[in-house]
Amino acid sequence: MKAPLLVSASAVALFALPVAAQAQSSDAPPPADEAARDGARPSEDIIVTATRRSERLQDVPLSVTAFGQRELDDLGIVGYEGIAQNTPGIVVNRPTQNFNNFTARGINTNGYSAGLQSAVAIYVDELPISANGNSTILDPNLYDVERVEFLRGPQGTLFGSNSLAGAMRIITKSPDLNAFAASASVDLGLTGSSALRQRYNAMVNVPIMQDEMGLRITGYYRNEDGWVDNIGTGIKDSNSLEAYGGRAILLMRPSDRMKVKLLISYENSKPADSGLINPTLGKFVRNSDRPDLFQGKLTNYNLTVNYEFDFAELISSTTLSTYDASFYVDLAGTYAQAFPFALDAYGYDDLFVQETRLVSRGDGPFQWVAGFFYYDKRRSVDFAYRSSPEYLAAKNIVGLPDEYYQRFNSYTDQSEVAGFGELTYKFSDKFWITGGLRYGNTQVQSFTRGGGYNSNYLTIAYCLSFPAACGFYVPPLAITSIPYAEGLKVSDDRLSWKASASWKPSEDLTTYVTVSTGFRTPVVNARAGLASTIDPNDIVIPSGARSDSVTNYEAGLKGRWLGGDLTANIAAYYIDWKNIQVQANRVSDSIQFATNIGGAESYGLEFEIMARPIQGLSLAVNGSFNEAKVTKLTAVEAAISGAEVGTRLASPHFQGSATLRYDFRMAGSNSGFGAVNVSHAGSFPNQFPNVPGKPNVVSPTFDYTEAWTNVNLYAGIKLGALGLTAYVENLFNDSSITYVHPEAFLDGRYARMRPRTVGVRADYRF
Repeated sequence: MKAPLLVSASAVALFALPVAAQAQSSDAPPPADEAARDGARPSEDIIVTATRRSERLQDVPLSVTAFGQRELDDLGIVGYEGIAQNTPGIVVNRPTQNFNNFTARGINTNGYSAGLQSAVAIYVDELPISANGNSTILDPNLYDVERVEFLRGPQGTLFGSNSLAGAMRIITKSPDLNAFAASASVDLGLTGSSALRQRYNAMVNVPIMQDEMGLRITGYYRNEDGWVDNIGTGIKDSNSLEAYGGRAILLMRPSDRMKVKLLISYENSKPADSGLINPTLGKFVRNSDRPDLFQGKLTNYNLTVNYEFDFAELISSTTLSTYDASFYVDLAGTYAQAFPFALDAYGYDDLFVQETRLVSRGDGPFQWVAGFFYYDKRRSVDFAYRSSPEYLAAKNIVGLPDEYYQRFNSYTDQSEVAGFGELTYKFSDKFWITGGLRYGNTQVQSFTRGGGYNSNYLTIAYCLSFPAACGFYVPPLAITSIPYAEGLKVSDDRLSWKASASWKPSEDLTTYVTVSTGFRTPVVNARAGLASTIDPNDIVIPSGARSDSVTNYEAGLKGRWLGGDLTANIAAYYIDWKNIQVQANRVSDSIQFATNIGGAESYGLEFEIMARPIQGLSLAVNGSFNEAKVTKLTAVEAAISGAEVGTRLASPHFQGSATLRYDFRMAGSNSGFGAVNVSHAGSFPNQFPNVPGKPNVVSPTFDYTEAWTNVNLYAGIKLGALGLTAYVENLFNDSSITYVHPEAFLDGRYARMRPRTVGVRADYRF
């Protein structure tokens, strides 16, 4: 009964909300201009901290898109997908829940980047949570946040080595020391005809000691049915999700000059299966012998101390974090499901981050930021490659201790030490220049713990399935121990820099030119030097990949007119990407490895325009045009990577969104609104076109995503502290393919848009 009941409730809400609004507003007096704006997007200045100091968004000489909690709620944004769909120049490659890899300004070779650091750094407050592309990176909860900022272009001077193409910052809301506050949100939706989506959020803010101490606690719970059927496990709607967590922030102000903030947060995301599908089996159908699990638990402890000297503010942020993640994936697609072949891996991250910085105070001509950054991370991974008991018994393969034919444990130590600073000199209120430097050392080393074992199971299973390829000979089972191994230690010293000049020809217009650089940490291949046991002529795994780097040339303007009723941000850029880190896959046994190739370029135009032509009506339009391709490549690099000169990078030529919204007053202080949000992204290739190691042979996994258009409708009323919203997401039920996995080991390599979802949301704040 849940489907017809929820559809009926949502339909009634969609049609009844505007009717109720009209009925109540008919007796209301004509609203004043200020009251007429109640419920609309604010017209005041947007303040961001993208430069590590509080500044007007319109004065920051770089491309930044900011979402406050109100904008997130208005657009129904609860995770990375919504952020990307409404930020120009950004695509999130999201094959399934907890796999999130951003592409910014075309800087990406494929949407997966296994073994490589993401080109976009993701921060929750001061904690960098982005990691290499084939890691589970959970969707953080976006309820009760102060702001989400997306900085486009390299941010190497202020945000470190892995902000090659940009940085996204999720800034949580601090406690209010003076007023009690609480809020709650209930969101019920129906995806397709039967998948119920439940989302619950709550917050309470308690001022323990007036002006001196306050506590803010936020919690959430999500329970969402799936819509993909797994014919291998026999589970319908297998990609369901349960997620929960919360955070507690204690803020103390022992003096007028000092603040101390303690934060503890925990998030646990448990999708029951992957959402990747095989289009040859059906629109939303996948096939794996067991559920593919990409689950994660993130725990974060942070202490931030602010102290205001007369000349500067000192900020010290200390973070301890643990992240436990499962990576269970069926690899049998490598051999067309001929025999069982899967990986059950579990990873443990232990992370320590210390950043200390001084930020100048005062209105003098010199403004500066100087700081120190230390990052230390150990990632431990337990690898267990398995067959299945049924297959081993049927083929009379004996001698393994259990269904796992290979087990070993490894860990990687990664550290970064850096000093950074930016200096701005204001010649006048109309012209200023900024320069920034960051010098740091990064070190990476991997180790294999002793005590594991390997076997020739893959060779045996391959010969049993394809006897002619093995000369009709099946070797006996052989088990070998895996000894302790110390991998190559890679160290890299790098200097990132930025220079910009800003000019305000009028109070309403800011223009700027910026040159900035960024780089990624080097990568060590855990199996460097390993030859293939199946095909000795296949590629020998290289040692790793050196750091790659970008130089970004950008010019932009930011205008704000008519008291904020018209704003426009436009940026043009050219990016030179050198020594590109790429991920490739050895054909014979699907072993991943990282290496470098020559260079690429990316250039384009981004725009954001917002207008309020009449009272209550607002229109926001943003988009980006991008051209990104490989420009420099040797024959050896082409062979090992599968690229060609002129190959497009994994980015659409056009991506953008538009939101039309109408807010109106009702009786008393009540208000209502209606809105439509349309987002679009063009098609783009999923990887380089050729097979690594086989020049001019088109890869069987090479494909394109489909151009997609997502239309969302919203209608709501605000009755005092209560807000009610009815919505339809993906109105036209677009099922376009938004992601294509570049590796052959998966049977299901495609992701589609989530089917149409109809729902209602209630928010209460007091």
